[in-house]
Parts: sequence; structure tokens; C-alpha cells
Amino acid sequence: MHVGTEGLECWFLTGSQHLYGEETLRQVAAQSAEVVRELDGAPEIRVKIVAKPVLTGSDEIRDVCLAANAAPNCIGVIAWMHTFSPAKAWIAGLEALQQPLLHFHTQANRSLPWGTIDMDFMNLNQSAHGDREFGYICTRLGMRRKVVAGHVSDPETRKRIASWLSAAAGWHSSRNLRIARFGDNMRDVAVTDGDRVEAQRTFGWSIQAHSVNDLVDAVQSASADTVDAIAAEYERSYDVAGALRAGGERHESLVEAARIEAGLRSFLEDGDFSAFTTNFQDLGALRQLPGIAPQRLMADGYGFGAEGDWKTSALLRVMKVMAAGRPGGTSFMEDYTYHFGPGDPLILGAHMLEICPTISTQQPRAEIHPLGIGDREDPVRLVFDADSGPGFVVGILDLGDRFRLVANTIEIVAPVEPLPKLPVARAAWKPAPSLATSTECWITAGGPHHTVLTTQIDRDALEDLATIAGVELAWIDQSSTTRDFTHELNWNAAYHRVVPR
Repeated sequence: MHVGTEGLECWFLTGSQHLYGEETLRQVAAQSAEVVRELDGAPEIRVKIVAKPVLTGSDEIRDVCLAANAAPNCIGVIAWMHTFSPAKAWIAGLEALQQPLLHFHTQANRSLPWGTIDMDFMNLNQSAHGDREFGYICTRLGMRRKVVAGHVSDPETRKRIASWLSAAAGWHSSRNLRIARFGDNMRDVAVTDGDRVEAQRTFGWSIQAHSVNDLVDAVQSASADTVDAIAAEYERSYDVAGALRAGGERHESLVEAARIEAGLRSFLEDGDFSAFTTNFQDLGALRQLPGIAPQRLMADGYGFGAEGDWKTSALLRVMKVMAAGRPGGTSFMEDYTYHFGPGDPLILGAHMLEICPTISTQQPRAEIHPLGIGDREDPVRLVFDADSGPGFVVGILDLGDRFRLVANTIEIVAPVEPLPKLPVARAAWKPAPSLATSTECWITAGGPHHTVLTTQIDRDALEDLATIAGVELAWIDQSSTTRDFTHELNWNAAYHRVVPR
């Protein structure tokens, strides 16, 4: 399963004009190439930055924008007006551009050579002039974009560009995302449902319905060698309960879990799916609710949503791509129950089985327990506690006329006490600014109970993704109050009804 950014590229477009002569244009090209080299060589930049020839006229600008649209590995463009580039020349190109846009407001020199500055230097190094002209036309055209100001040698500048690139990579995966939806949504549940046609129009998600018995056929067709190899991998990789090990009284259940994983993997690979859903109310002839299989598939980069939740499944896949190569983890999650005190009020997040092991550095323990719902054999699952540290949870909901993302800044903490009788993976966290305010805001926004929890992605990247997609993002953080957040939702509603998508 491909999750990283290998093979992806972002085009670097430099604007200028012929007013200052060919020698100036040669200097512009050389200095632009140096900026690209520094970006492309930075360790935090995980996408290849590709320099394009200096752009000075409307036709060539439009041509390169159309070429960026058509290039299968191009995830976006970075634009810099090195000198003064008259912005009318950019209108046709920008209106044709369908790729994410970052406007890099910079200049070649970090410091001014105060004692030697002359008008030649001023004419060459006037991005302070040219980028304002470019910014005007982007605003006039209603271009969704990110603006980053700073010198390429500044680590904070490169970090902000890297965050945007991760969002652009996530968006690139979103536009080609195929979701296998086994069965339907959990009966009578509202928030996990939604408009699949609008989701494809807005995000590019292709949600494909399949009978659970299509999956059963794949499971039953799995070769014995493949199943045995996966079962052996379980025993090598995890602290497997004795009853599940080879020779143990429940070993056949481990083998069945491995058979489900083998069939599920082959089905997803054969159908070019990068995300999927299951539903405990619709298991067909499956002997177990898939547990360890979704956990391991998520760890490999697949998106997953329980109970038919295709929106969270797709969001998780996009965020897995955004998080590739970064420390920490990203997982499907559910707000399950609360600790109101003593001590800090906390949320205990978990699910029936399906939490991704990337959010923990513990060696997971493979266990088997009755589930109590689903009317199937006891399922095998990985049990662990999430690592402590900062992160956020984000949910996606369908408001009928548009989609909304809701996010909450959190601090994952160790459980107040051990949880010896809770046989599922879990995460306890302190939501900002408090349990009461965060949940009041979340519920006011219509936020779902299924979320994606991440400790890998920063806030800028999620905000960049929302900007690229043209989707509302309502963020609950340390400064939030229920009153102000409610006002923000009202303002957002007005904005999204007025501004065209």
C-alpha cells in the first residue's frame, strides 16, 4: 500500500517580465533555481520541488498551469514574483489552474547589502512589489491559496511550506480515492451517512458498495500458505495470548483472523481501494467481526470507518498520506465515555476493536474476548494504550448543503488507573480548553462521534487541506468559548452560502 510522497512533485513558478532586460532575467532564473535547490534539499520537504522556466507572458503562464493540471504526479504549484510581474498576465493561467496554490513571498537575498544598493539591485529584488501585485489578482479572482512570507533559509518558513505540501499530497490522494463499502451504514444512524455524489464532487471520493459476501468469497479463497504466514507474523510481532498461539486452545480463532486479513487485503489490492468500511450489523458469512485486520491495514496506510462510516474512512486515508514519514500515529477513533473527576476531566476514546497501533509505541497484545454484539465468534484484536502527547481529533459531517470539518486540540495522557478489564485499544485525552467547553462546542457544530486522532499532523496542515478543498474547518482550542464558537459557526454558515465553491 503506497502511503508516502515518493514520485510526487510540486512545480515552482517564477514570475517576471522583459522590462528590465535579458541580463536581469538570467539573474532571476539563477536565483530562482537556487531557491528551488534549497527547498528541494531541505529534510522537512518530502515532495520534489521542480523549477520551471521564468514566466513573462500570458500564453506561457496559461500553458504551464494547464500542464500542471494534467501532470499525474504534480500535487500543486508554488508561485513567486521575483521582480514586478504585471498580474493581468496571470489571469488566464490562474483561472485555468486546478492545482493547489502556495504563494511564496520571498526574495533571493536574506539581508540587504546596505552600502552597495543601487537601482539595478532594486529592480532585480522587488518581490515586495511584484508579490503584492500577484496577491491582488489572486484575491480579485477568488483564488484559494496559502501565502507564506519569509526567507528560504528560515526553518520556520520551510516548516510552513512542508505543512502545505503534506496537505497538497493528501488532496492529491483524495482526488483518486476509492472506498470499498462492505454493506450499508449502521441502521438508523444519521451522522455516518451522507451524500456520496456530493462527496465525490467535493473531494473526489469514489464510494463503491459491495456485498459482505463479496468479501467472504475473497476470505474463503485465501491460500493456506498466505494465511499461515500472516498468523505466524502475528506471533512474531505481538505479545500473543497463550491460548491464541500455535497449539493453544483458541489458535484456530487466530488463524481465522489471519484468513480475514488475507482476503480483505487481496480484495482491496485487486480493486485499487485505499479505504474501506465494515458494519457489525452486516457480516454475511464472516465468522468474526474484522478486528486485527483493520488495525493492521490502518497501520499500513489504509483508511477505515466502522459501521459503514465512509466519510471517516476517507478522511483517515487522506490524513495517513499527509502524515507519511512523520513521528507519531494517526488512527480511527471514537469518543466513548468520560471521566469528570477527580483530577482533570478526560475523554476515554476507543472502539469495539478497530484502533490503529501507530498511536502507540507499546508492543500490542493480541487477545480474544467475547464482543457482545454482532452475533459472531469471538474476534481477535490488538490491545494497547495510546502514547501520551499533543495531538488533535477531527471529524467530518454532511450538513446537507456542504461538508464541515470539526477539530479539537487535545493532550493524550496515561489512563488515571490501569484498565485490566477493557479488552480494546484505547486513548485517554484532555480536550482543550476543557471537557465541558470542548464538548459543548463539538455538539453545537454537529460533530460526529467517529473521528481521526493524530499526533503526526500539525494544525497548519489540516487548515491548509480545508482551504484547498474549500471546506469549512471549525477548530476548538485553548482560546475557545461556547459563545464565540457558536458565533463563528453562524458566520461560517453565511460565508459558505455566499462564496462559490
